[in-house]
Amino acid sequence: MLILIALSMLYPFFFFLNLSFVQNDAIFSQAGNIFYTGLTLENYKNVFSQIPLSRYFLNSLIVASVTTVGQVLFASMAGYAFARLKFRYRDFLFLVILITMLIPPQVNIIPLFFLMRELHLIDTYSALILPGMFGGFGIFLMRQYFLSFPKDLEEAAKIDGCNLFVTFFKIALPLALPTVMTLALFTFVTTWNSFLWPLIVTNSESMRTLPVGLAVFKGSFRELTLWGELLACSVICTIPVILVFLLGKKYFINDIMQGGVKE
Repeated sequence: MLILIALSMLYPFFFFLNLSFVQNDAIFSQAGNIFYTGLTLENYKNVFSQIPLSRYFLNSLIVASVTTVGQVLFASMAGYAFARLKFRYRDFLFLVILITMLIPPQVNIIPLFFLMRELHLIDTYSALILPGMFGGFGIFLMRQYFLSFPKDLEEAAKIDGCNLFVTFFKIALPLALPTVMTLALFTFVTTWNSFLWPLIVTNSESMRTLPVGLAVFKGSFRELTLWGELLACSVICTIPVILVFLLGKKYFINDIMQGGVKE
């Protein structure tokens, strides 16, 4: 049963991957076949010649990578503080962060856009990156892990002369690697696939990300839709997400196992 479910999910990827190598005039005649004839790289060549796809790819890679690093760093530090430190209004501040998770992201777009405009960050990497570096989900996820962090390790670190930051970066954070990788995976995929915010906050072609560039490329068609080129773009958009998941799946599975087993 699991094999059948896996095949049903993998078939669409196999389908559009193969059709991306088929010429436009033969796509619909080959659509019902499992194995295709006349495969060519013409679609990929045409895409790179018609639009600055490499620039879109670079923008998406920069935005997703920097956002992921920032989200992991700030969420880990905040989660550790809320879980292990005692300070005034700690529980109230954490409740406020949880409340922000209940607000739909679309509600924040207009005020966030005006904020970026007042800071003169429209059509810059800063506008694409900064809003995604902070989020309630990441803080909540890391706090839940650090709540189970052994207190004996902290006391042993203090005896050895470690201050708060040394304890966090050299002991707590390395032990939280499965949870960190899970957060990094979610953040990277979400940022890579983000469409609405990059569409609103970017104006020039040189600042577009892959989803926005793909939508503009699709909108440029008039009488004839170039399905081969669109499929080639879709394959290029999908490859980084699959690679990131394959690289981080071991940590992702370990984190799930840690949460499902009680000692």
